[in-house]
Amino acid sequence: MTQISALLVGGPTLHFTYAGLAFLTDPTFDEPGSYDGPVVLRKLTGPAVPASALGAIDAVLLSHDQHEDNLDTAGRALLGEVPLVLGTEDSAARIPGITGLAPWQQHRVGDVVVTAVPALHGPEGAEALAGVVTGFVLEAEGHPTVYVSGDNASVDLVREIAARFPAIGIAVLFAGAANVGRFGDIDLTLNARTALEAAEVLADAVIVPVHAEGWFHFSETRERLIAMFEYAGRGDRLQVLPAGERVAVG
Repeated sequence: MTQISALLVGGPTLHFTYAGLAFLTDPTFDEPGSYDGPVVLRKLTGPAVPASALGAIDAVLLSHDQHEDNLDTAGRALLGEVPLVLGTEDSAARIPGITGLAPWQQHRVGDVVVTAVPALHGPEGAEALAGVVTGFVLEAEGHPTVYVSGDNASVDLVREIAARFPAIGIAVLFAGAANVGRFGDIDLTLNARTALEAAEVLADAVIVPVHAEGWFHFSETRERLIAMFEYAGRGDRLQVLPAGERVAVG
């Protein structure tokens, strides 16, 4: 399988090259600190590299704008410097310049077709509190199909996406069991157990976990995720990226 080049900035922020273009997921470049709001979010670690060290960014894949662990102050400022930002229709209504996509809507950039895919930020009905989020699938001839989950907690939605895109070769899963207590013990993103379930649904895809460290409300460690895959005999499916180092994925 053709590989892609990727660099984990930290949290949900991944810079990767694909079919001659450079993509960035959910920009978070602030230093550690707290964000006030209905729920206080606490960032524990800063970016492994600054945005200026990444090189070109042709497009941002923004799962949602309403939470600072997916779009912080510095990340928000970066959006105006990027030629294309793809996100939800709600995000487009709030932030000028975002191209909003409905679920299953496609947008072509260069040789890449980007499809917005459903995501659920918590249990059924979570949108009333957590807001609308999206994932993305990238396709290009001669390259592996890439799935970026965004802040999705639903394995059922992963099944639906995998049924439509059976050739997914690389899956960037937002994990970490994000939980701020809004829905009790029900997590807002995939946890170690549901990430493993999603991996089983995604057949032979290489699983790249992000959104698994750097914030206080990520309630499981990346080490637990690794152990879950290893104990299930699926450790070879998981590619954990070292922050700040560009590596080949696939």
